[in-house]
Amino acid sequence: MTAGFSFPPGAFARIDETDDAEFYAFPRRVVHIDEGAIAALGTLYGDVVHGRGLVLDLMASWRSHLPRSFGGHVVGLGLNAEEMSDNPQLDESIVHDLNREPALPFSESTFDAAVCAVSVQYLTRPVEVFREIRRVLKPLGPFVVAFSNRCFPDKAVALWRATSDAQHVALVELYFATADGFDPAATRAFVPEHGDPLFAVWATRAAV
Repeated sequence: MTAGFSFPPGAFARIDETDDAEFYAFPRRVVHIDEGAIAALGTLYGDVVHGRGLVLDLMASWRSHLPRSFGGHVVGLGLNAEEMSDNPQLDESIVHDLNREPALPFSESTFDAAVCAVSVQYLTRPVEVFREIRRVLKPLGPFVVAFSNRCFPDKAVALWRATSDAQHVALVELYFATADGFDPAATRAFVPEHGDPLFAVWATRAAV
């Protein structure tokens, strides 16, 4: 279905094309979701990631939102060392710019699970990154991508800014499908009458 698929020109352009290292040179201790959405994300992680031993927190920041009961080992990969040092759930942290270098500094089949919270909208080479996630996951390891309707608009890619919440879900599903090697994606939505929504798409690395 995705053979030969290509995204339209300019799909991953951004309003602010300056180097991401400059944008994240100082800590940005913000969250793009409120307490209700944070609770929903913790519940999702509890359902999908709980019990996984080694977890990669992709595009990590000062909060990971994993359940307090999570007892695994978490490796954070992000752009600001100071932010990640404030994250009590990270056991290790690595500064790495995915838009500059999508290749991940890990061996194949390293992680039991991977998560990416409220950051997928900033990836300018998302399919390459998703392929790398598939590579470093163990077979049947899940990759959970969660997002809301808020972001730093100058750094979000054009395709994200031009699409709706429902289309964002479809877009992340397309990232998984185009990356190949993942089982069909599942989705979940938390849309309260008042407060921030939360949408999630996840898939597991195929067994073979």
